[in-house]
Amino acid sequence: MLALRFTLRAAATTTTTATTTASTAAKKFITTSPSISRPQSTTAELNANSETRQGWLFVDSVFPIQIARWDLRHYIGVFREESLLSALKSRLESVKAHNFNILSLEPHQKDGGVFVRFSYTASDPECALNTIESKVREETTKHGALPSWLGIGGGNVWLVKGTPWREDMNRFASPILKVVFEGPDVHEQSLYDILRPYGRIQDLLVPTASASGAPRFTIVTFQRLCSATIARNVLHGLDVSPALPGGPHSDNQRRTRLRTTYQQPTQAHAMRDWMSSHPKIMLPLLVFFLGTLTYTIFDPLRSLMVQGRMLDWFNYREFKLYKWLRINTIDRLSVTFHHPSSMSSTLREDIWKERKEAATAVKAYLTDMPTTITFVHGPQGSGKTSMLQAILRETGRKYLVIDCRELHKATSDTQLVGALARQTGYWPVFTFLNSLNNLIDLASVGLIGQKAGLTSSLTDQLHQILSVVGTALKGVSSSHRSAIQRQIRNREIQEAKRKNEAMAREKIKRGTWHDGRLDCVAGNGVMSELGIGDELIGGDDMVEIVTGELEHREDTSRKQKVKEELEAVASLPIVVIRNYAAKVGSNREELLEVLAQWAAMLAETQVAHVIVISDNRENFKFLAKALQSKPPSVVPLSDADSRSSLSFVRQKLQDADIDIDFTPQQMTYVERLGGRASDLESLIHKVRSGRHIEEAVEDIINRGVGELRKNAFGEDIDDARNLPWSRQQAWAVLKALSTRGEVPYHDILSDFPFKGDDTPLRSMEHAELISIGTFEGRASTIRPGKPVFRWVFERLVNDPVFRATQEIAFNEKVITNSESIIHACEEELVMLKGIISVEPRQWWKFGLQRTGATSLRCKYLFDKMLTAERKIEILEKANRELKKVLAKVG
Repeated sequence: MLALRFTLRAAATTTTTATTTASTAAKKFITTSPSISRPQSTTAELNANSETRQGWLFVDSVFPIQIARWDLRHYIGVFREESLLSALKSRLESVKAHNFNILSLEPHQKDGGVFVRFSYTASDPECALNTIESKVREETTKHGALPSWLGIGGGNVWLVKGTPWREDMNRFASPILKVVFEGPDVHEQSLYDILRPYGRIQDLLVPTASASGAPRFTIVTFQRLCSATIARNVLHGLDVSPALPGGPHSDNQRRTRLRTTYQQPTQAHAMRDWMSSHPKIMLPLLVFFLGTLTYTIFDPLRSLMVQGRMLDWFNYREFKLYKWLRINTIDRLSVTFHHPSSMSSTLREDIWKERKEAATAVKAYLTDMPTTITFVHGPQGSGKTSMLQAILRETGRKYLVIDCRELHKATSDTQLVGALARQTGYWPVFTFLNSLNNLIDLASVGLIGQKAGLTSSLTDQLHQILSVVGTALKGVSSSHRSAIQRQIRNREIQEAKRKNEAMAREKIKRGTWHDGRLDCVAGNGVMSELGIGDELIGGDDMVEIVTGELEHREDTSRKQKVKEELEAVASLPIVVIRNYAAKVGSNREELLEVLAQWAAMLAETQVAHVIVISDNRENFKFLAKALQSKPPSVVPLSDADSRSSLSFVRQKLQDADIDIDFTPQQMTYVERLGGRASDLESLIHKVRSGRHIEEAVEDIINRGVGELRKNAFGEDIDDARNLPWSRQQAWAVLKALSTRGEVPYHDILSDFPFKGDDTPLRSMEHAELISIGTFEGRASTIRPGKPVFRWVFERLVNDPVFRATQEIAFNEKVITNSESIIHACEEELVMLKGIISVEPRQWWKFGLQRTGATSLRCKYLFDKMLTAERKIEILEKANRELKKVLAKVG
């Protein structure tokens, strides 16, 4: 209500000032107006009596000027319309000049005024109208201001020179008038003289060129809104002479009719047009706005969603109601009908010492504040994931798992970002905006010559997601710590309550217990004031209390420090990065580097414990590069030895109610599988299905033969071309490992077909065909990728058809290489022949064998050619024998 009163008061002040200014201007400029003719049908219409005429007056500021549809002030005018019109009519009826008679009052509330239709008698209409206008103003001044919706007056009376137009469209008042010329353009000075009496003009635009046939117009900007409304209603439809005042004037000159309409200060699409015409200003502002929106709204929401995922806010299985229903329904039925013998028992600690040592190292890392990363590596199927899952269940701490294998399945950067967001709980994520940002950047290059900076690279997007996840991990840690502190406080309160109850019971037994609540009824006088009855107080009670209190405080302080340290460690979440660089190509190394940097940041800032699991130790280099101050803690997990493998199989079979005593032959077959957990689990599954040990092991080896033939050599030529190694390189490695458990690394690397290129060997290691052993940080040995591959290689090499085809292809490559050597030697010998003829030679050496540099080089080339030729002959002979083998089989 206060705001409305202030608005009304301000409007009234504005109206009063505008009217005063307009009145002064009218007196000043009334003689400078150009020649004007009024339509006889409106301003000086003749009736049957030639001396009686009609005209119009416009009274402004009677009603509030409506500036928009939402302007509620016009309802005040609606409510007061009848009283305002009555007061205005009674005021105007006192005018008697030229038989002035009011015919009707027609309110125009949208523009805040009233049209007064009147009749008068005069032989000279123009002089009579000027007289009537002045008399009306004198009368209103004599009897006070004209009636107004504010009750303070301030309006004025204006003679309508054009045609009244009382339209009710949504064209609301504005200080800007659009004056359309129906005829020749009116001179700027003439138009100014016509409009100036109604108020001060800020600007008057010269008419601009328009389309053919379209009327020309000019834009007039008044200083006050009231002045524009007066001019709009008084001058609409006015016929004026377009000539300059004081200039030549002709009676036959065509006149111009003025049509006035309001022009809104802010036109439609003006802001959009301005923004599109100033891209160098708007694009940086747009980037700033989007960045601010992201950091202030979306990032906190995303951090909250990550916390909710880790703290199980959205997991209905963690709700108390669901747990209660499950305990009292499903779990009871499952316990009733579940046979105890079918329940899997836990793995004893003494049957797999390798896993026990690795688990101990990981647990030790989790019991201290993190300063580095734990890197757990071992061959695929060695039980890394199952071991870590058991440790996580045992600790009961919150953890976040990022599986790199799922991320590597993404075929585009957008899918990769979406996959990482899903695994971490990062939401909302707008992956489609990256393509849109690319288009915006392309458009900005054409507009301003440089990119807008909206597009983010893959590395930047990954950093953004992981940064928000890191913030959420801090929230998880603080939330978990608060929960632990609440539990500790509750336990302390319960413990203190229990001690107080025990102490009270002890005092009751000794008769020294006193209840202060009974003081008010325990007597009167001194006994009531002291609150002490007949209780016995021991002489040593006070000393015991003081001494015990001091000891209790010291003990409590020590315990509190220990609890705080344990709380700090136990409240930290655990981040597990699985399958780190498993079967990774070079195009995804940026993902590994980003994850390594993020993991290093979490460990160094002690936000979370980070455990990275990888099948290959070579991936250790990314973590070592990210951790500059302290190297990662390496936990190797190798295959189990023969004793542990047999114990593992025996226990698993006993859990399935299968008691078996291994014979020496069966033990030999189990040893062929080595200690690889995945192969041992496959063996156990087959034996549970009713197969014998020997049969199950043979099936595993035969299956490995088929998989190896496909993975190492490809199904056809096209498939083989896509492998990062050649068939000859794979055959050389398999043939060497079929007879020995391991071979020297550099013997394979330096010989044909590798010739010093270790890229194929590293690719085979990533594909888990082989395993490269290290000594003092350098590669030293090559072993099969899995223990069972030792027998798979042997089985594959002993296949006569496969061996013959691979040997023939291998020999052909060697023959081709030898022939190229011979051709190169021949070309060099031809060149040396010309050099020998001009080589200087002492006269006494004529007839003796040449011993110069050229002769020695020729001898070396001849020996090399001989060696290559003999090799060709041997290999071609071998190929003929191998082809006979293929012919027999065929």
